[in-house]
Amino acid sequence: MAYRADDDYDYLFKVVLIGDSGVGKSNLLSRFTRNEFSLESKSTIGVEFATRSIHVDEKIVKAQIWDTAGQERYRAITSAYYRGAVGALLVYDVTRHVTFENVERWLKELRDHTDSNIVIMLVGNKADLRHLRAVSVEDAKAFAERENTFFMETSALESMNVENAFTEVLTQIYHVVCRKALEVGDDPAALPKGQTINVGNKDDVSAVKKDSCCSA
Repeated sequence: MAYRADDDYDYLFKVVLIGDSGVGKSNLLSRFTRNEFSLESKSTIGVEFATRSIHVDEKIVKAQIWDTAGQERYRAITSAYYRGAVGALLVYDVTRHVTFENVERWLKELRDHTDSNIVIMLVGNKADLRHLRAVSVEDAKAFAERENTFFMETSALESMNVENAFTEVLTQIYHVVCRKALEVGDDPAALPKGQTINVGNKDDVSAVKKDSCCSA
């Protein structure tokens, strides 16, 4: 495959990380984007984001991943945080049941502020702490099935399933965009107005950059 520059991509998708403080969102982000993990990581202040590109069906998909940071204590994250998001990782800590109980509230907030086509992955993080487990896989799977979200357990510490979780979300977003394009013909500029992917609009994070959408 020919070399392509860092800023050369076919799609740019905004993905948000949400969930209670201390569940490991920042370490999931740093593990996926920089392959780094810090046991000393402090609560993030404000909003942080990082990017990484992956290949999906011979297209370059660039993810801009936003970390909610320390704002969870105020419960309501600003609508600007969610604006333009086409994917979300909803994270809880498998060793703290209260973080799983709060998932329902996070999910409602997410759905109140985003497009109905948003791809959501429920993520049970810290799965390496097997002896401290407080949330069963069965309970989490049942919740994910009921709410029609994807589900995966991860360990940012052991780098388990972190790549898989983000890649699955980005691949599913790509398929949503392709379906939308097919519904309206081959012109990605004709995507329905309700879709959060805007073409050629620099103000929106998520964008389709090339002329052809999902062409083989």
